[in-house]
Amino acid sequence: MYRVRFHGRGGQGARVASKVLGTAAFLDGYYAQDFPLYGAERRGAPVAASTRISEDPIMERGVIPEPDIVIVMDETLLQDPLTMPLSGLKPGGIVLINTTHSPAEAKAVYKITAQVITLDITKIGLDMLGMPILSTLAGGVAARIVGLSEDSLKAAVEKVLSEIITDRKLLDKNVAAALYCFNAITPAKIELKTIDTNKKKSTVISLPFEPAEISSPAINATGNTPLRMTGNWRVFRPAWNYEACTRCMICVARCPDGCILVNEDGYPYTDYDNCKGCLICVGECPTNTLGKVMEVHAKKVTG
Repeated sequence: MYRVRFHGRGGQGARVASKVLGTAAFLDGYYAQDFPLYGAERRGAPVAASTRISEDPIMERGVIPEPDIVIVMDETLLQDPLTMPLSGLKPGGIVLINTTHSPAEAKAVYKITAQVITLDITKIGLDMLGMPILSTLAGGVAARIVGLSEDSLKAAVEKVLSEIITDRKLLDKNVAAALYCFNAITPAKIELKTIDTNKKKSTVISLPFEPAEISSPAINATGNTPLRMTGNWRVFRPAWNYEACTRCMICVARCPDGCILVNEDGYPYTDYDNCKGCLICVGECPTNTLGKVMEVHAKKVTG
């Protein structure tokens, strides 16, 4: 059985990527299981999704604690101590990272001991789709690593996306992008250890009833957005032109995350540590003063 775990951020398409992979596996004649795992839906928040693929009926359920393959759709998650996308990765497993780094550079920068494959799927998404939506692209590389057929991948992308979008041109672009990523990598060899699931014993746990004042959670802490540095997810950032800014403050009012502040001279500026790059401020600026600049997150290789 292959156990694949996708890690991305809300809006990148980790859930759809796992569904594309599971559908492609099913069309290739395998048993497949795919499902997402996330809390409150929030753009930019960490999201995980999982896919199991097997020649035999899949009796396992729930999250995948020990994946054979990890697809990291946003490399900044590798530095997130709460997400830890590589946790539980089996010895001999494979990590695919969406990055501009080479495999050797990524292993050195992020101190990874597993096999590493790298591909800049963000750039491919921008070039081929015109947007940083990575769902079908990540599904394409995962299908290649697992060893599925190109025809099944194409059919899976068409089936899954036809349930989401109606624009035929955009669907065709996604098919082309998925196939491009499928053929852009050379898969590594995966060493799998079989698990006899029939020998596992189920343990029934009895949970006692507790009154609401004991069992209901309470949130007493302040918001943790500044601690999570949500600006890591950005693909584009707003760029200011203060010579033309009229200080109308519409951008301050429209920012959904309160990331635009005002300096001592009365001009707005962006808190880039928390700005997710939604660019609502750019669209709302009445003087077209605000522009956008592509962000670069890749760490420099040292040593």
